[in-house]
Amino acid sequence: MSPTNIILIRHGETAWNAERRLQGHIDIALNDEGLRQAGALAEALDGEHLDLIVSSDLQRAAQTADALARNRAMPVQRDPLLRERCFGGFEGLLYAEIEQRFPLEFAAWQAREIDATMPSGARVAETFRQFYQRAVAAIVAWGRAHPGRTLALVAHGGVLECAYRAALGLSLETPRDFPVLNASINRFRVLDGKLSLVSWGEVGHLQPRVLDELN
Repeated sequence: MSPTNIILIRHGETAWNAERRLQGHIDIALNDEGLRQAGALAEALDGEHLDLIVSSDLQRAAQTADALARNRAMPVQRDPLLRERCFGGFEGLLYAEIEQRFPLEFAAWQAREIDATMPSGARVAETFRQFYQRAVAAIVAWGRAHPGRTLALVAHGGVLECAYRAALGLSLETPRDFPVLNASINRFRVLDGKLSLVSWGEVGHLQPRVLDELN
């Protein structure tokens, strides 16, 4: 069976990203910078063949995917399994507020206790292990369903982290010591139900416009 090429993309920036407010399943739109990033991402991938575009059903990912699909006249499929991790009662709070209100749960989160639970809010939180299993299974399922094709999957920082760990066999308990950047291009292959990493953290497409704006 031929490998499936996966271009895994993190959505563009939101206002909550910029102020370090935890989003999780809260449905936040892109800010102006995020919309610019989505446009630059679409231009960067304009010359590459894509067979399918899939996004999380949260609007920050959907808006990024829609920018990618616009010039291709392609539909975008939505998959809620590509959503960010659900953080329960942490969602909507600044990191400093989480630490103040939930010091024990915050400490467990920062210590990478992968089965630690978070307080429930509007939704029941996922442990990191539960989230990892969900996110990786979703990516692999899309790869299995489309062997030999090239797919763009637009998701979230946590989903990208899970894919990176799965591809490199990293323990879930280790710190995230690799960048997970907004509107970044990250390339994987799926073969025999396994993820492998091709390239990580491509953001050169974002830089030229930043430089132009400084002139």
